[in-house]
Parts: sequence; structure tokens; C-alpha cells
Amino acid sequence: MAGGLPFLPAGTTLPPAPYLVVVLLATAGVVAALRQRRPRVTGRRVLALAPWMALGSAAHVLYVVDALPPLLSPLAGSPTVYLTVGSLAGAAWLVADAVGPDRVAAALAASGALLLAPVVAVAVSTGLSPAGARWSTLALALAVPIAGAAWVGLTRLRPETGITGGVGALAVFGHALDGVSTAVGTTHLGFGERTPVSRVLLEFGWIPPVPVLGEGWVFLLVKLAVASAVVWLFAEYVRETPAEGYLLLGFVAAVGLGPAAHNLLLFAVAA
Repeated sequence: MAGGLPFLPAGTTLPPAPYLVVVLLATAGVVAALRQRRPRVTGRRVLALAPWMALGSAAHVLYVVDALPPLLSPLAGSPTVYLTVGSLAGAAWLVADAVGPDRVAAALAASGALLLAPVVAVAVSTGLSPAGARWSTLALALAVPIAGAAWVGLTRLRPETGITGGVGALAVFGHALDGVSTAVGTTHLGFGERTPVSRVLLEFGWIPPVPVLGEGWVFLLVKLAVASAVVWLFAEYVRETPAEGYLLLGFVAAVGLGPAAHNLLLFAVAA
């Protein structure tokens, strides 16, 4: 258990030693294989990892609601689940690159979606919360135009950010969805924020509430501002070193989309 440390999110755990060793070895092996093969990195291929970003969060929801078999449960704790899914995604990329180099993006997106669907289905089968499902749907519906407006504003204010393409847009959307869903969850469903820094932003008592988002609108604005600034700063990196730039920007997108997907699914089944 590592969640007792103040700078770590609540619920942070480490699996039993045998699981940890297996996960670390698998991750190291996949990373070594990727470094040796060096598959081509493009914006489309990184964008195709979006279902995998959601997969780790969905699997962690199964862990939270105790819907996993005991043999698999330690692999879905936080942060172990991200290494587990990351190694699977890397292995899928290696296989796709070896079998069909021209169809890597499609293969990554399809394989991630095929794994994500049953995980979501199992979570929903544990029991659907009507109120939670409604708020999750509303959060998604609000995040789409908010992210769209933020992306249009960013690309008009800083046209050079357009070079980041779909990956940059995904980063903005992921953090917008995380901001909206977190605000909705804390305001209407009684959920708390697990990350200490985020919790501070949500606990300012003097912030006037707004409809739907409550006091969480400030958290959303901070998320959008940070995501937009990062995309802007990464634009030059993507232009000069596309492979590294897209990968790092994909990580930024995952940091937003992953928690957002976790929020939506958890609200739907546990609110």
C-alpha cells in the first residue's frame, strides 16, 4: 500500500511481489523490443491508442467494484494497471507492425476497442446506476463542445499548434472531459478527488458555483489552460522531432483521457 504518502493519489497500491516482478519484466521486455524494432511513430498511430488509454481506466473500475477474478485483480490496481495495459498495447503495436506495417493504426484502434468493450460490459453488468449514468452522459455531452471551442480558440490564437493534429485535439478533449466529469462527480454524486493537487483546486470555499459544474468550473478552466499550454509548447517539438513529440503528447492525452474514462464508467456503475 502506497496511498498513505501525501503526494500520491488516494488508492495507490502495489501488487504482491510476484505480480510486480511479472509486470515489470513484461514492461521492460516490450520496451526493449520496441526500441530494437523502432516501429514508425505517426500522429495517426498515437491517436489509435485512445481505446487503450480508456482500457486501463476501465479495468481499474472493475478492480474498484471488485468484479475481477482474484487471479487478475492485482494487475488492475493503480498504478499497476497502467503498466499492464501499456505492455499489452506495446505488444499489440509490435505484432501489428510485423504483420501489416501499412495498417498499424487500424489494428491498434481495433484491438484496443475489442478489449475495451467486454471490460465495459462486465462493469455495467455489476449494476447500472441511473443517476450516475445520466450524469456521465451529461458530462460527455458538455465536454465535446467545450473541448471543441478550446481547440478552435487555441488553433486560431496560436495557428502553429495545428501541426499537432488529432493528438493535440485528443489531449485537449481528454483534459476537458476529465475536468467536466470531476466537477460533476464532486458536485452532484458525492465523489471525491483522489489526487492531492486537484483536491486543493476543488476545495476553495470562496469560489461561486455555476449550474451543473458547481465550484468545479475553476478546476475545468485550469485543466483546459494547462492542456492548451502543453499542446502549444509541444507544437515545435512535433515539427522538429515528430516521433518523440507525438509520443509525449500522446502521454499528455492519456493523463487526461484515462481519468476521464474512469470517472464516467465509475459514476455509471457505482454512484
